Amino acid sequence: MSVLSSPPVRAPHRPSPFAGAVLGAAAVVMGLMAGLFFAFDVSVMPGLAAVDDRTFVAAMQAANAAILNPVFGLTFGGAAVLTLVAGVLLLAGGRRRAATWALAALGLYVVVLVLTMGVEVPLNDQLAAAGDARTLADPAAVRARFEPTWVPVNVFRTLGCTAALACLARAIHLNARG
Repeated sequence: MSVLSSPPVRAPHRPSPFAGAVLGAAAVVMGLMAGLFFAFDVSVMPGLAAVDDRTFVAAMQAANAAILNPVFGLTFGGAAVLTLVAGVLLLAGGRRRAATWALAALGLYVVVLVLTMGVEVPLNDQLAAAGDARTLADPAAVRARFEPTWVPVNVFRTLGCTAALACLARAIHLNARG
């Protein structure tokens, strides 16, 4: 084969430090979200399963009100934004394999967002609309409309965030390999 007919040699793609930093930040906030959901799965909800209905409703109403804060908002939204930005930066930098994993993480997190906004938030809103837990006529009915759906859906949110975190870890590895 002559030199004139051989395919052009491509320079290897180098790791992108900026994309790597954004990817790392995405992994941190995704890990925080997975950890938050996991804490509810293994500690908060099992603990509340043992309390009376009025206490359960009051505790969940308080937790739902407390979580609506800027730190949570930035973390919840930041997981999506940082993962998207990392994926775009990786694609733009020719890091296609790493980008594929970052975008897979984004897809998984979108499922988590849909579960959150489509199932969990409406349940939380219904719980808040039930009124003061101390004066509820039937706290058992309020709990029964909330707990049997909220708990298993949260498990799926945990699994989705954990899988997204694993995808981000793979993207970090592939980006670092060069």
